[in-house]
Amino acid sequence: MTTLAETIASDLAAYYGMVREQAHRWVDPLTTEQIWKRPHPYGNSVGHLLLHMTGNLSYYIGARVAQTGYVRNRDLEFTESEHKSKEEVLAAFDRTIDMVVETIHKQGADEWLKEYSAEREPEAGERFGIFLRCAGHAYHHVGQLIYLSRELTR
Repeated sequence: MTTLAETIASDLAAYYGMVREQAHRWVDPLTTEQIWKRPHPYGNSVGHLLLHMTGNLSYYIGARVAQTGYVRNRDLEFTESEHKSKEEVLAAFDRTIDMVVETIHKQGADEWLKEYSAEREPEAGERFGIFLRCAGHAYHHVGQLIYLSRELTR
């Protein structure tokens, strides 16, 4: 019989895997030049969104749950002028998703309810809450990646 904690871990890990797959589906066809282009005078580039998604997960789950020591510079996620290759940016994102999934699988029944706090995240309350909130946040940005990819390839 599967426990609730095992079901939570399995379903969350699968969800983060889907986020990775969708990000790749829409970013892989783009060139490095395209991921840094802003198709509109407002908004972000694909590259900056990937940096933001990586930074968000690296801080809220990596630093605050997995204790990775990650130090976040959120503003730089949106302003970074060093345009790394698409492959480098995606590799960093993939490593971060791997870390999140590994951290999910390390959570036992008692860990999901451990108190959680972080800068700019007063609503999470417990570990389950931050994994859920970060999953929603990541998929919100996948929607933006879809829109931008379509704009850049039409």
